[in-house]
Amino acid sequence: MLNEQQKNLIAGEAAGAEAAGFLLAGQQALVHRQGWLKMLAPRAAGGAEMPLPQVVRLEEALAEAEGSLGWVVTLCAGAGWFAGFLPPETAREIISTPDVCLAGSGAPTGFADKEGEGYRIAGRWDIASGAPMATHFTLNAVLRENGQPLAREDGAPRIRAFVVPAAQVVVEPTWRSFGMKGTASHSYCVEGAWVPVSSGFTIDPAHATAPGTLYRVPFMLLAWVTLAANLSGLARHFLQLAHETVAARRQPSASAQDAVAQAAVALEGARERMYALLDQAWAQAEGEEGSIAGELDTQLREASMALVLSARRSVGDIYPYCGLRAAQEDSDINRVWRDFHTASQHALFTP
Repeated sequence: MLNEQQKNLIAGEAAGAEAAGFLLAGQQALVHRQGWLKMLAPRAAGGAEMPLPQVVRLEEALAEAEGSLGWVVTLCAGAGWFAGFLPPETAREIISTPDVCLAGSGAPTGFADKEGEGYRIAGRWDIASGAPMATHFTLNAVLRENGQPLAREDGAPRIRAFVVPAAQVVVEPTWRSFGMKGTASHSYCVEGAWVPVSSGFTIDPAHATAPGTLYRVPFMLLAWVTLAANLSGLARHFLQLAHETVAARRQPSASAQDAVAQAAVALEGARERMYALLDQAWAQAEGEEGSIAGELDTQLREASMALVLSARRSVGDIYPYCGLRAAQEDSDINRVWRDFHTASQHALFTP
């Protein structure tokens, strides 16, 4: 999945990325060299179009190596997946951009006013992981005509997704979390940028423009499994560091070592359950029906949440055994602990 050289490069720049507040040059170069930000984009557009189970396992390994890098790859590769819903020519143009990186936000906190053969977009969006690296930004906007919001049949505002070049975006340095600092998940503004109709898209299998299995996976299911894998990777890293920390204490406690081992076993059980269902869902999507049955979709989402809860329990239960070393801000275990507790606050996983 990841070789030792890659792991060492990623981990070696982790503390520097946290101090700088963004992924360092070596980390970024590796991400682009490996094509990780294009792994969910269609082959026809220049992407790798990797099978989802392979992608999720890679994202977990990246998060285990370094939380911020794993998160940026997951979120920005996920935005690259949107290329499968864009007009093919537009998708090819975007994915062929040197060092392409799509960042964005899902909240519809802006407007798109119909103007000629396109839209005039204005608004402000929050929490765009990888913002300093972005060549393009994705966003959701409320559609308007003549200054009036358009409504759906049920009366709700009509919302459409768009992709906007970074040259038309202003990034605001607003990310001040105590963990995941290297994600640089800043806010961004668009101040009246015009984009053609071809920059808009609908994130739904029924509106996919690429024929591959990837684009028949529901967006929310993709979000569940990829983000849960990140939390799993962070928890695995924490438990590895906890094992080392407990063993290095002046008077190592057998009960503490047993607790770490038991937490690791519980986490692995939750992982195995999620991955078994993910493999089953992917096989079903590749099969004759060409989609994932609702019951299996539900089971996989529940297994993803169960993995997140197991990760939370393992980190929470083991932290007290780790002593003051785990409370020192410059220690690896403290950084991973902070990263985990920041990532686990994602809206998908909050009660």
